[in-house]
Amino acid sequence: MSFAAIMLVALLLDIAIGWPDAVYRRIGHPVSWIGAAIDAIEARFNLDEDPPDKRRTFGAIASLAIVGITALPTFVIMAMLPEGWLGILLGGILAWPFVAARSLYDHVRDVAVPLEQSDLDGARLAVARIVGRNPEALDVPGVARASLESLAENTSDGVIAPLFWGAILGLPGLVAYKAINTLDSMIGHRTPRFEDFGRFAARLDDLVNLAPARLTGAIMAAVSGAPMRALRVMWRDAPAHRSPNAGWPEAALASGLGVRLSGPRIYADHVADEPWLNASAPDPTPASVFQGLSIYRRTMIATAVCLLALGLV
Repeated sequence: MSFAAIMLVALLLDIAIGWPDAVYRRIGHPVSWIGAAIDAIEARFNLDEDPPDKRRTFGAIASLAIVGITALPTFVIMAMLPEGWLGILLGGILAWPFVAARSLYDHVRDVAVPLEQSDLDGARLAVARIVGRNPEALDVPGVARASLESLAENTSDGVIAPLFWGAILGLPGLVAYKAINTLDSMIGHRTPRFEDFGRFAARLDDLVNLAPARLTGAIMAAVSGAPMRALRVMWRDAPAHRSPNAGWPEAALASGLGVRLSGPRIYADHVADEPWLNASAPDPTPASVFQGLSIYRRTMIATAVCLLALGLV
């Protein structure tokens, strides 16, 4: 059975339908179920009175347990799928909830529309749903930068990476990746509570995103309209980013749009003095966010074509 074809079905279903609000209100979402399991295990085993080495050990065991609990049933499911196109269709339906192409587009567009209409408060409210920095400290270029950075990073984390691992390893690879990524988003923070307990989860997330992040940057550069320039900027600037992975798609998108991204930003409790990506370019404008969404759409088309070609092979 072609794993790439299964991922193509999942991607097309998500682009067409997303995850309907009515379904979410009724049963939630598989990623929210994973999140509930993480919350329960973290509350039980991440104890303030434990020493750092014990919290690191328990964090690693808990992370591996979550990945195992979520991924192991998919081996049974994969074995039960029929051969041929019916199996591919059923596999794609099962994989569909783990691809976030439609929701990412909608969330960034929710920022772009009020920003274009000079509704800064509305744009700040929308961008606060997708980034962790203090929205009240963001001016128009700051909101545009934040939304474009989120678009670039989450194109990798929310779309390309799960499809990448799903195309290689099938449903087990897809679900294991989403479990790892959810662990990182929930406990992989450098805060007093998670510094030790979430360290393994953060490192594991860095590892599984090494290839997908660079692949995402390469695809974004290829569809940007100036691929060679985007590749040069990505290769030059991405290694300076605070993340070993996020800088690759962010730098490619920055160059493709002819704007600068990253740079200093204000979070709730501190200021992060980050280097610029594509530093010599101007700040993004509201129009840049719509242009970024255009590059995102072309990235999805290119990804679908790649999955189709792999599926046919």
